[in-house]
Amino acid sequence: MDSIEQASGEKRVREILVEGLLKRGLAKPSRLTKDQFEASVDDLCKRLAYMTTANLEALQEVAAARPGGKLRDQMPIANAILDMASDIQAPPEDASPLIRAVFASALGADALAGGWAPELLGELRRNRRWPNAWTVSQIKTDAEPNVRQLRSLEGRLARGDDLGPTEAMWRDRRVAALRRCQEIAELAERESSK
Repeated sequence: MDSIEQASGEKRVREILVEGLLKRGLAKPSRLTKDQFEASVDDLCKRLAYMTTANLEALQEVAAARPGGKLRDQMPIANAILDMASDIQAPPEDASPLIRAVFASALGADALAGGWAPELLGELRRNRRWPNAWTVSQIKTDAEPNVRQLRSLEGRLARGDDLGPTEAMWRDRRVAALRRCQEIAELAERESSK
């Protein structure tokens, strides 16, 4: 998402979601000062800028049905809204700061070099946590059959053998998934060099 799309998306989130909830009579969460609330709203707008108008309208409806506060008259906190948003429209793979950070790190580089980056990406999308050592070992174990199969298919192609249609389709999907992970790493690298 370029800066123009990001700015347009942030404006859309503010108008549809935030102002919509305020028009419904929901107040800022009482635990937050006015400045904290505005900072929270700014961050929320940045994080949800990828969402479509229709999905933001749906999110407004869902968030309004789950108000916060003792009297149930306050906007849900930003973290709760982000959880609701991911159920309605998950962020694109390259939109998550966590995913970008992981693929910009040594862990991401190791996953790309070892061929298990698609499994790492899947884990990040499911759990939204930086994987610990045990999780990384499980990801590698789960990925091993796919890594082995791709190496085998690549070896056959290098020898001039033909692949069957099922094998060719599997290989194309796997290569595309690896390429997507590489693009995320490159995006993160470009952002960090700005």
